[in-house]
Amino acid sequence: MKKIAMRLGKFWIGAAALGCMALTQGCSSEGAPKEARTAVTATAVADSGAVQKKDSVAAVKDSVAAKPAADSAAAAKETAFVVKDEAASKPGAILPHKRIVAYYGNPLSKRMGILGELPPAQMLAKLDEEVKAWNTADPATPVQPALHVIVVTAQGKPGSGGKYRLRMSDHVADSVISWAKQRDAIVFLDIQIGQSTLEEEIPRLEKWLKLPQVHLGIDPEFAMKNGAVPGRRVGTLDAKEINYATGFLNDLAQRYNIPPKILVVHRFTQRMVTNYKQIELRPNVQIVIHMDGWGDRVLKKSTYNSYIKREPVQYTGFKLFYHNDTKKKGWKLYSPEGILALNPKPLYIQYQ
Repeated sequence: MKKIAMRLGKFWIGAAALGCMALTQGCSSEGAPKEARTAVTATAVADSGAVQKKDSVAAVKDSVAAKPAADSAAAAKETAFVVKDEAASKPGAILPHKRIVAYYGNPLSKRMGILGELPPAQMLAKLDEEVKAWNTADPATPVQPALHVIVVTAQGKPGSGGKYRLRMSDHVADSVISWAKQRDAIVFLDIQIGQSTLEEEIPRLEKWLKLPQVHLGIDPEFAMKNGAVPGRRVGTLDAKEINYATGFLNDLAQRYNIPPKILVVHRFTQRMVTNYKQIELRPNVQIVIHMDGWGDRVLKKSTYNSYIKREPVQYTGFKLFYHNDTKKKGWKLYSPEGILALNPKPLYIQYQ
C-alpha cells in the first residue's frame, strides 16, 4: 500500500490514521451477528501517518510556553470561536463548560487505539490518570471523561456489501457504553464509511444515539468518493454531508428531549472538509473539528493552526498518539500545559 503525503510548507504531513485502519479479510461488511466476537485485524502502514520533516532534521522543541488558566468566564471566551452556540445554554450541554478527554479505539483490536490496547480495567485506570492531569493543568475547566469507539471501520476489501466498510456488531457499542458507566463517562460512536454514505450508516445507530450520554464522530479520511479505496488516498466530506449528520442529531435531541449532542469531525488536511463556511449550526448540536495528525509537536501545532484554527466552525479538538507521537528521537507527547498554550484552547482531547 503506497504512502500518502501532503506538502505543508517545507514539511510533509501524512495520513493521520491509516496505520490504525482495520483491514480485515474474509469478513462480511454488513455486520452479520456472527461478527460480534470477530477480531479486527489492524494492519499498520509503515510510517504512512508520520508527520515529519522532509530533510530528516531532528524535531525542534516546542517553544510555546504554557499560560496559566484564566477564570471560567474568560476561559470560555478564549477557547470557543466567536460563533453562535445556542446549545451551550441548554441543560446538560457539555461545551464549553467542560473539557472532554477521550480514549479512542476499538475493543477488538490492540492496534487501533488505547481503548482496545489494554484490558478494560487497566484502560479506565489509565484514563483516570489523564483526567487528573487535565484537571490539575486547568482547574477552571472540569474534565468530562469519554470513550470514543469506532463502530464502522474502513476496509481494504469491498466485502459482501461492496462498500469497503465493516459494521461492528451491537456487542461492541454495548460493551463500551457499559465500561463508560463505570466512570460516568460519555461515549462517541465513530464511523469510517468507506464507499458507503452517512445517510446509510448514521440511522442504524439511533438506538444508541438517543441515549443522553452517547454522541457521534465521523472520519472524512475514510469517506471515499468516485470509487476510491480506503488506505490508498485520503477521503473527504463536504459541508452538506456534515449538515446531514448535525440535522439527524438535532432531530434526535428534539424528539427524545435530551441534552445537546456533540459531533466530532476528524481533520488533518485541507481537502478532508470542503465548503466549511456552509456547515450549519444547530440549536441542539455542538460541533468539534478535531486535529487528527500525528508526529512531532511543532508540526502538530502547524496542522492545528492551518486546518482547524484558520477554518473555524465552532469548537476544536486535538489528538494525541501514545505511540506515533513519540516514535522518533526528539519527539515527545504534548503535555496538557502545552496544548493549553494553543489558541483557541481545544475543548476535546483524544488519546489513541
